[in-house]
Parts: sequence; C-alpha cells; structure tokens
Amino acid sequence: MNTLALPSSITIFPQNKHCKRRIKSPRAALVEAKPRPVPATRGGGSGGDNVPVTVLRVREDSSSYSLSSRDRADDMQAEAKAMARAVNASVYTPEYLAVKYGSRPIKVLQRALEIFSGLGSFAFKLWLDQLNGQLDQNQRLRAVELRQIFTRLGPTFVKLGQGLSTRPDLCPPAYLDELSELQDALPTFPDAEAFTCIERELGRPLDSIYSSISASPIAAASLGQVYKAQLKYSGQVVAVKVQRPGIEEAIGLDFYLVRGLGFFINKYVDIITSDVLALIDEFARRVYQELNYVQEGQNARRFKKLYADKEDVLVPDIFWDYTSGKVLTMEWVEGVKLNQQDAIERQGLKVLDLVNTGIQCSLRQLLEYGYFHADPHPGNLLATPDGKLAFLDFGMMSETPEQARSAIIGHVVHMVNRDYEAMARDYYALDFLSPDVDVSPIVPALKNFFDDALNSTVSELNFKTIVDGLGAVLYQYPFNVPAYYALILRSLTVLEGLALYADPNFKVLAASYPYFAKRLLTDPNPYLRDALIELLFKDGRFRWNRLENLLVQGKKDKDFSAKDALQPVLKLLLGKDGEELRVLVIKEAVRVTEAVILGSVVESYNSMNELMRTLIFNGNAKGPFAMSTAEQESMLELRAQVIRIWGLLRSSENFDPSILQPILQVLQEPQARNLGGRVVGGITQRLAARLLQQVLRLPPSVSAPTS
Repeated sequence: MNTLALPSSITIFPQNKHCKRRIKSPRAALVEAKPRPVPATRGGGSGGDNVPVTVLRVREDSSSYSLSSRDRADDMQAEAKAMARAVNASVYTPEYLAVKYGSRPIKVLQRALEIFSGLGSFAFKLWLDQLNGQLDQNQRLRAVELRQIFTRLGPTFVKLGQGLSTRPDLCPPAYLDELSELQDALPTFPDAEAFTCIERELGRPLDSIYSSISASPIAAASLGQVYKAQLKYSGQVVAVKVQRPGIEEAIGLDFYLVRGLGFFINKYVDIITSDVLALIDEFARRVYQELNYVQEGQNARRFKKLYADKEDVLVPDIFWDYTSGKVLTMEWVEGVKLNQQDAIERQGLKVLDLVNTGIQCSLRQLLEYGYFHADPHPGNLLATPDGKLAFLDFGMMSETPEQARSAIIGHVVHMVNRDYEAMARDYYALDFLSPDVDVSPIVPALKNFFDDALNSTVSELNFKTIVDGLGAVLYQYPFNVPAYYALILRSLTVLEGLALYADPNFKVLAASYPYFAKRLLTDPNPYLRDALIELLFKDGRFRWNRLENLLVQGKKDKDFSAKDALQPVLKLLLGKDGEELRVLVIKEAVRVTEAVILGSVVESYNSMNELMRTLIFNGNAKGPFAMSTAEQESMLELRAQVIRIWGLLRSSENFDPSILQPILQVLQEPQARNLGGRVVGGITQRLAARLLQQVLRLPPSVSAPTS
C-alpha cells in the first residue's frame, strides 16, 4: 500500500491494524480530547498557517445558533468559499449518461454480466438449498455471500443492502446481521489517497488543519469513509468524511443500466402503471446529491434549523472552512447505533424511547415542513449518552409537496375511520390520479382490503400492511406514484424496521396516530378542516364518538393544545362560507343542550323514591316527559359523552380557562349573535314541545275513551 509521510506536528490516533479490511465498532472516542479555547482569528491566506477559522458557538440550553452579526457574516463567507470549492461537483443528467455509456457498449455489457453473474449465482445457490432442504442450515453462509456480492458490486448495491438490513420482516436474522455491516463497516480505500484528497480539496497541508487524526477510518460507508480528528486552531473534535475515489464512474454506469431496465418496464410491462423512469431518476438525483459534500452540509444546516429545536434531537454542526465537494468536516458525536440494543441499554437508555423520538421527528419532517431525511438507516442514527437521538449523513434528502402533506394526514385518518370514499378522493390531492379519473370503482377495492386489515385495532396495523394493501390497489387501477412518494416509503419502512429491532410487536401507525389526530384537530389548513368536518358529521348527525377518539389520541401528543383545537373550528363555523356547517351545528347544539338539561332531569328522576315520582310526575312509568327507556339511555349517553369530551379538553396539559376568551370575543360578532339566537330558538321550541306533552298527558288512573 502507498504511504503518506505526515508532518511531525500531527498526532495519529492509534487504531487496530485489522480495521483496514472491515470495520465493525461502535462510534466511540479513541482519545480523551478536550477542546481548547478558540484563539482570536487574525488575517492569513487560504493556504497559510494562520487561516481564520469560523467556529459556531452553540448555546447550552438550546440547539439554536447564537451568532453575532460578525460571526454570521464570517460563517456565510466560509460557506460561500466551500461552495466555490465544490463548483465542479457532479450533477445527475440522464442525457449525459446516455451519451457517455451509449458509445461504450463493451463496458456496459461487462458490467451487466458482472451484476447478472453475481446475483444470478446467488439465486441459483438459494434454489439448490431449497431443493435440498438446506435453506436454514446454509442461511449464515448465504448471508455472508450476499453481503460480499453487494460489496463487490459497489455503492449502488451497497445502498440496496442497507435498505434490506433494516427490514426484519423481509430478511431472516442472519441476513440482517450481515447486511448491517454495509452501513458503516465496508472495505476501506487507502488512507494515503484519503489524506491526499483532503489536502487537494482544501488547498492546504494536513498539519495546518489538524493537530491529530486517526490513522485509519472510524467507519466506511458506500460513498466515503470517516476519520476522527482534532482541529488545530480550536481543539474541536470532528468527524472528517472523505469521498471514495472513482465513485462517480461506478454509480453512473449502474444508473445507466438501471435506467435501461426502467425504460423496458415502462414500454412493455403493462401491470406497472407508475413511471418507473421517473422513480429511478428521482433516486439517482438524490444519490448524486450525496456526492456533493457541500450540499450535504447545507442539508444538515437546514435540517438542524427545522428540527433540532426539540431537546431530544441532536444534529451536528458543519465546519465550512474544512469542507469541499469531496471532504466534509462536522462536529464529532459520541453515540451508539440505534440497532445495538444491548449497548444502548447498558447506558441506561430505552431503545423504544429513542425510536419514538425518531418517529415523531420523522412525522414532523414528512408532514410539517416537508423536508425529510430519506436515508435513516441505523448507521445514520445514534443514541447519545445523554439520551438524545443524533441524526447523521444528510446526503439523501427529499421534500413532500405542501398539498401532499395535508392529504397524507387526511388519508391516514380516513383509513383509520374506514371512510373509503374520502380515502379514494385523497388520491387526487396526492397526485396519484388525474382529476378526470373516476374513483368510485376504487372504493370497493379499498373496502375489501382495509375492512380485513382494520378488523383488529389500529394498534395492530403496521406500515407494511398498509403499503401491501395500497400496492394491491395500485396494480389494479391507473395510479401514477409520484417520485417523492417512493422516498417517503423508503424512509418510513426503514424506521419501522428499526422499531422492530427493539420490539417485534411495535406498530408505527399506533405510535404515529396521536400526531395525525393532533394535526387534524388543530391545523387551520383548509384541506384538514374539511377532512375534520367530513369525519365528525355524517348524514346530518354529529359523531361524538369520533371527536372523543380524536381527543383521546391527540392528547397523547405532548404538543397538543386545547386552545389550538378550538379556535380554527370557530373561525370556520362563523366564516362567510360556513352556512351549511352552521345548520348542522345548530341542530346538534339543540340536541346536546336538550340532552344535558333533560338528562339531568332523568338522572334526578331515577334517584327519587316512588312517592316523589308519583307526586311530581303523576306516577308515569315512562318517567319524565314520557320518554321511553331507550330514549332516556340515549340521552344520558350523549350527555355523558359531552361531559367526557369537556373533561378531555380541560385535562390538556396546557389547558387554561382563558382559552374561552377568544370564543367570547367571537360570539360578540353579528354572525355569532345570529347563530346563538338560532340555537336558543331551537332549544326553546324543543323544550316547549316536551313540556306541553307532559302537561297534556292523561293521569294513569284515567283510561282513554273507546269508540
């Protein structure tokens, strides 16, 4: 192997000599390195020894940046210089790949044969194992072979293996164990090449950047390998990621081949209605973005700004002065991979707590801001010693369109409540169907699958079940799955796979539903408000059980606010387009008020002795107002349900009686006074009718005349 002579001023962290081939170790400190105070920065050229270093100081009580105007200006300048260093970074262009590899048929054929022979031989061995009844006996051997094949075939297939390594519902344990090594334990490339790349990319000698650096990589992944180092001017311990040499050529050829397969599927395979080429291009674009480490740094900054406001989420900071298109320097994070359950529990942490943190953060990513981490495998998620969930590797990111975010929330709520007509209509907003497609034939297909799937409970429904069910429908009807949706599926299935590591019975939907319920109750988005109305009102009647269920689930989300749940509904109710809703609300308000008043009378009647009943109600066996037993029970149940719902609102963690103040203010508006008058009028009429019926009722001793 080539060697690189390092200046004597650089300390090399000791490392196991065998790590050059396969690295399998938790991310842990190799030395006790305490950051030194940051010296005042003075002038100097970009290649000199006295280069100003931009260091972000982070407040201890918050993940937000605490920068002065000068610090912020310096940081922006450092980022601009990093972008200039990455100006020649590769961008995915299908046309360029077609021109480049279309004129090199022999190279393309060689690669195709390499892939076919590798995967084909593995498939043949599996077939022989099955034939000879040795599938279980040879499972570990085949798992090792598959990992080796993926590693030999290169980065594209390594990424495929990473995805499979998080799916215990798809792969046996032996395969999961072997494929998990593809996350950060791949064969490394020579350190000399890595150190030369750092110097070339950053335009300065290694000893002007680091006071120490690990002799060998701490981790090696599909696109690069990571070293642990200490910055010379700040003493900050950092992770330095260096890109693999020749990576662009390797993935470019693979995507050219995969694109050819996608073209064939689009043209000749009628059963797949989605645009496979578009899905491949979307994935390829994301992978190529991973090759630009400055882009990854910007992704990390944006992710930190959006989601690290929660105290249980940690996102490392980026050091722009030491970042380029092929070198990324970020804050070092101590931690254990999320699938190393024993190591996590030895630190006194609970894996499921961390998984729940990941799920809640991912829901915010997908459905709140729409900017999400599309590659959350265990190598990119660490449990820190203080119980935080650290996100790493921001190369593959994607965005959910705003309209789709609301539609996904509505879709899940419609599914849980078996509103299949609304589910079918959601596919318009999700851009799965063009507006001219009739969704009525889709409704029975949804009903047939989800009625069986939902026969148990929401808590027993997993994400894979939903995907399988929707997949069965997708194949039968003219759906076109948008490219972003494939990355959402990848992200969610990976998270569910991580959850299943900790608990084989864990259900992502059950853990996620409180978030969906909270958003439906509190979000003023018009699409979600309409979805809430459709859910609560059916055939002119208000479904109090649905509201109670939403409140019960929504309260499980720690950010739920009763105040937020009340005000958007009032605005909708009293708006200029709310007449249809007002009619329903008036009718329901009359019914509820009657239930509260008469329910109290019925309750009092039932607590009386026989003498009092005879004196007050003429001994009527049917009780007050001549109501049947069934009518009394229905009224008492409605009254109890309304009281329970009020109790749920009052028990909200941040409930304050002052939340009623906006209601009182709104009720002073002319539209609200008119609404109140109509409600009072309706209640008066109903109670008057009941009272008149009671007054005119004949005593039980007098029989009605016969003709």
